Amino acid sequence: MKLTPRANPGCATEARLASVATVPQLAYPIYLDHIRAESGRFRQVLTDCDPSARVPTCPDWDAADLLWHLAGVQLFWAEVVRHRPASPDDPRIGTEGAAPRPESYAGLLDAFDDNSRALATELERADPEAEAWHWSGDNRVGTTYRRQAHEAAIHRIDAELTAGAPVTPMEAALADDGVAEVLGLMYGGAPPWGTFTSSGETIGVRMTDTGTDLLIELGKFSGTDPDDDKTYEDEDDISLVDAGPEPVATITGTAADLDTWLWKRDPALSLGWDEGARIRIEGDRIAYEKLSAILGQPLN
Repeated sequence: MKLTPRANPGCATEARLASVATVPQLAYPIYLDHIRAESGRFRQVLTDCDPSARVPTCPDWDAADLLWHLAGVQLFWAEVVRHRPASPDDPRIGTEGAAPRPESYAGLLDAFDDNSRALATELERADPEAEAWHWSGDNRVGTTYRRQAHEAAIHRIDAELTAGAPVTPMEAALADDGVAEVLGLMYGGAPPWGTFTSSGETIGVRMTDTGTDLLIELGKFSGTDPDDDKTYEDEDDISLVDAGPEPVATITGTAADLDTWLWKRDPALSLGWDEGARIRIEGDRIAYEKLSAILGQPLN
């Protein structure tokens, strides 16, 4: 399976298979705490929301669609962990979104409660290092801990925006890890059937509040997906690397600002070359524009 970076990042927040780079990660119980807290806030703000309210960050959805989306995602991953190491080819798991959708909004809320509880329960019961299928190729239960913490956090922002509620500030350590996940897993690297060729250019990402520095390598991706025989030839791509040449450009901001910018969750977020910008860009404009074009491609 190849999930390519070609759809709006976040309205369907699963992404393509990429290299599993060395990136900052939180302790697994902390991820689980975030899953519970972010899911709880998501549910809280949608409880009394108009089911037909549009989701500004995912315009094709209304509040009911958003509620059912996260309910379905959490059910799917609860089943993946419960039936580990079986893949979605196993009929006990099925495909994401295969469960019947309740007709009423109250039914959607009840389904979300059940599915969210199931995900947290299955993760808590499982050894994070146990083998469990994951689209990323990092086939451990812990990968689901991490991905679902960020899934819940991003959709919690969607829920608050939809309900017209104040957006809860993202916790810095989770956002720090989220930036690394977006760049290293969701957009970056090459699947086993393809090749990433470096251009020799790197761009630094600096998080001012957490002190984390990340390094992005620009390059080209080529390969043929064995599942659908689609061929990719010298497509612009990135890889999150541990070391490389001195960055030709840097992007600087708080972890929360960078995470929400990468997921396109704050249209008011200022980004530019001036000192007053919340996310500041410095250095080679052409290199930054190459990166911006890659990040502008949606994730499916």
